Formats: sequence, structure tokens, C-alpha cells
Amino acid sequence: MRLGIIGLPNSGKTTIFNALTRSNRPTAPVSSGKLEVFTAVVPVPDERIDILSKMYNPKKTIYATITYMDIGGLEKSVGASGISGELRNQLQQVDGFIHVVRVFEDDTVPHPEVTIDPARDVNTLDSEFLLADLIVIEKRMERLVEELKKGKPVNKQQHEAESAVLERFKQQLDNLQPLRDLDVTEDELKLVRGYGLMSLKPMLIIFNTGETNKQPDEIMSYPHKNTRLVSLQGRIEAEIAQLEGEDQKMFLEEYGITEPSASRVIRESYDLMHIQSFFTVGEDEVRAWTIPVGATAQEAAAVIHTDLSRGFIRAEVVPYADLIAAGSMAEVKRLGHMRLEGKEYVVKDGDILNIRANV
Repeated sequence: MRLGIIGLPNSGKTTIFNALTRSNRPTAPVSSGKLEVFTAVVPVPDERIDILSKMYNPKKTIYATITYMDIGGLEKSVGASGISGELRNQLQQVDGFIHVVRVFEDDTVPHPEVTIDPARDVNTLDSEFLLADLIVIEKRMERLVEELKKGKPVNKQQHEAESAVLERFKQQLDNLQPLRDLDVTEDELKLVRGYGLMSLKPMLIIFNTGETNKQPDEIMSYPHKNTRLVSLQGRIEAEIAQLEGEDQKMFLEEYGITEPSASRVIRESYDLMHIQSFFTVGEDEVRAWTIPVGATAQEAAAVIHTDLSRGFIRAEVVPYADLIAAGSMAEVKRLGHMRLEGKEYVVKDGDILNIRANV
């Protein structure tokens, strides 16, 4: 999963990046407006993997990961001139956005609009994405019409389906609403996947509250689908992220923070992106894998290796809780708690899978 961290200048975007990735990138109270991208791959903390690793004592323990991209270069009115090809390419690569919104007051860090107004700032970036998406859709609709006029050979059924989706998207954008509010099928997503539509991607909004502890509902209402709202004390969280063990625990308690920002954001991101984890275990490796919620056993096998999917025979399935309760895989089998499932079995979060395949 790749998440792009975006925000207006001086929102504390890089501070949040540091808090989430335990990085120590310098923060500057000004923005050059130039495209800058910094990437960090972060292991997903999961107590279940820790426990399984102690149980099996494997040669390798591999956690699931999230890739965070700190993307600079988004300025107010970027939509008016159009998002540059280079910036669009970076935004297209992510699965969802983390929009950092400034709530903190600091006279030494000037806000582009002078005053602090989170609702205005959220609307500013939303509007830029809506406008950028509308430009893309209108251009594509024009090309579809031209193809018919010029008599170019087209797949009529696909042409009509794409035209209908684009018309529905255009109406949504004309009403100044993000595309992520729409219920879009997987088939419709395939038709528009290459367009890099910004407002279609899930959005996690992080309110950077500085040293105050304001909750999202105290800041603004944002009734949109495929969206989550989180408040983080950016500067404090970034400092705490550099600590470990008891030192970190002490500072979390001192500032009334229930858990580190990285854990909170990962949990919200998993929910937002509708993904979950399953595990493979053994003496060589204990590993967490991520799949979409609703994925089948055969689709999970493909995540491990495409050959396992092609030659899929069955999956041996043990829920994590059953293994822990039994104490060993041998005891799970003795109790008859291991299930044999076919390729259409819908994998549950925490399932431990052993794929049997003809490869």
C-alpha cells in the first residue's frame, strides 16, 4: 500500500511524515513550490506476528509494509493551470492520500492565507483536485466523441460503458462533490484506472493540531465517503517517534496520547483502504501479507506467488485465535480445527494459510 502525504505549504506535512516513519527530515517554514518526493517504507506493527515469531522461532520474520510518499509541489490554484505531468505521475502512483491540514497557531510559520482555517484549507485542496479531474474527464469525453465522428474502429460496448461512467463522474464534479462519494464498481474502475483521478482516491485527513489536543469533530464536519479524520499533535508526535520503550511510553502518557501516531494512522489506513492481513508460518519464515477485504484463497495465493494461484488445489486454514488457544499447529490438527478450503473461500483477517498447489 502506497499513501501520498499532501498538504498546503506550512501545514506540517513533513513533520507528520517524520512522525509516521521515524524519519528526521528537516522541516522548513517556507515552500519552494517545486516538486519534491521523499519515500519511506514502514513495517506494520502487528502483535500477532510477534507472538507467531516467538512460537516458531523462524529464520526470518517479515512484517507487512506501508510506503509513505511525502509529495511536495502542491500549491493553491494548481488546478487552474493544471497539475504538471511530473506531479500527476507521482500522485497517480499512490493508492490513497493523507491530507495534512494545519490547525496549529505559530507566528514564526506563516500560513499562505495568513489566518488558520482548517475547513477553508480542506476545501482549497479538494477544489483543486475536483478541477483537475474535471479537465481530464472533459478531454477524454471529447476524444470519445471524435473517435465516433472519424469512424475509427471502436469496441461499441466498451465505448458506451466508458461514456456513461464519465458522464456520471462529470455530473458529480459539476456538483462540486468528490468522486470518492460515488459507489463505483470494479468494472467501472477498470475503465478509468489510467486517468489518475485524484478525487476518486480514498482520503485520510490528518489535522495537525500542534501542541493542542483537539479532536476532529471539534474542528470541522466532513461528511464524505471513503474518508477518515484523525487529529495528531504533529511536532510532539514527531519527537516521540524518535523514542523507544519506556521513554516513549512516558511521553505518550505525559501528553495524553493513547498510542503512537504510526499505529493509529496505519489502523485507520487499513480500514480506509479496505485491506487486511493473513499469515504464513513455518521454521523458515513467519510473514504477514496484505489483501483486500473479501479476497479469496486463490487471490491470496497469488499474493504469495502467481504459481500458487495457477496451480491452486486447496488451502489449509487456521484462524490465528485457534492456533494461539491450541498452542501449536500439531494440537490444532489433533483438535480438528484446521479446515480445508477451496479457491472461493473468502479469507478472514488473521487467517493462517498453507496453500497446496500443483506447481
